[in-house]
Amino acid sequence: MIKRGFFLFLILLVQQQLSAQIKQENYLALEKALGPESFFNGHLTGFMLYDLDSQHVEFEKNSQIRILPASTTKLFTLFASLVILQDSTQTLRYVSAGDTLKIWGSGDPTWKYKEFAQPDFQKVLGNHSVIQYSDANQVSPALGYGWQWDDYYYDYSAERSSLPIYGNLVQIQKNGAKLELLPSFFQNQIVPTSKRVKELERDFHSNRFYYNPSIYVGRERFIPFLSSPEILVQLAEAETGKRWIYKPEPLPSDHLVWRASALTPILKEMMQESDNFLAEQLLFMISDRLFQTLDTERAIEYMVKTYLNDLPDQPKWVDGSGLSRHNLFTPRSMVTLFEKLYRLLPEAELNEYLAIGGKTGTLKNSFQAAEPYIFAKTGSMSNNYSLVGLVKTKSGKNYAFAFMNTNFPYPASTVRKEVEKVMVIVRDGF
Repeated sequence: MIKRGFFLFLILLVQQQLSAQIKQENYLALEKALGPESFFNGHLTGFMLYDLDSQHVEFEKNSQIRILPASTTKLFTLFASLVILQDSTQTLRYVSAGDTLKIWGSGDPTWKYKEFAQPDFQKVLGNHSVIQYSDANQVSPALGYGWQWDDYYYDYSAERSSLPIYGNLVQIQKNGAKLELLPSFFQNQIVPTSKRVKELERDFHSNRFYYNPSIYVGRERFIPFLSSPEILVQLAEAETGKRWIYKPEPLPSDHLVWRASALTPILKEMMQESDNFLAEQLLFMISDRLFQTLDTERAIEYMVKTYLNDLPDQPKWVDGSGLSRHNLFTPRSMVTLFEKLYRLLPEAELNEYLAIGGKTGTLKNSFQAAEPYIFAKTGSMSNNYSLVGLVKTKSGKNYAFAFMNTNFPYPASTVRKEVEKVMVIVRDGF
């Protein structure tokens, strides 16, 4: 019995030594992949790998340094939406006054946008013959703090508003030599030009659209329109068949609330397709739910002081989408946030919001493998590329990770390929 016990002890000791050796080899492999002689030494990189079962940090590099997150900011917006909005949007606040219905938009982005189930406005508009619209509850401006001024005519920079329609975008269709704009309200605003513009471009200060038919390429299918209450009431009249007027009255304390849309499809579209407009409108709805005003800054401040007060580093969070270069998060705060999402939702449900390597969303054409192993949110803009999410290893473990890169002079695709090499090391060795 003593000999048998001693033999089992030796086997256990050898196994522990082998395990420790393998673990050390894996650590050294990551050290080399991210070290002084690696590709990542040419720019600032922050990385953290965190075991979700043991709640132990397995590896980190510069995890305390704040880095521009780009669209990984949407993980913050996702978390805030889940805990505040829960399962439904905010659509309208309203008061009935005889034949007039007074309404204040709450930020719902779904009206005539993409393939979302449409709010049944007739339920609220009913037999009222006049709809009086007010945007007096909107505090935040149409464009976010720190957005690039020259992004105004790209579809990823649509304006924010209290009651958007068509996603605040004009759709462009080419019919022979003619361009057609939807909604047709904007059709007579097309101006021929001899400027060397290969796409339809909008004037900065107005909804005049310039088009050079001789060199038009037509890659861009949507362009933001300059939103205003006056334009909204005209578009809304055409859609509802009701008379709309604009009168910026303050929201009275005695009013009713209409929550018209399911939240989950909006969250999935925001995350899978990295839709900036949806992310911004979600923060509007969060602010409306909390404070009855559309104030992005106040909603963010509330979240940071309450649900996110235990982040290891104070975030600089200024918008919902990550368009702003003023956003700054550390990798370890990103991992902490992701762990919150991981504990909040069943894993299968969380993965439905994330892009899956080689399968869906912004990771459809990268991180390909017979068995998907990356479930994450990407974030990229010029000189920045980040990836935050879940990596499943061949040993069957789940790790949260944040891999953030900034200040590089080459295309984001170059960095993404190198990031993929590192994540393969994690997948195979941990």
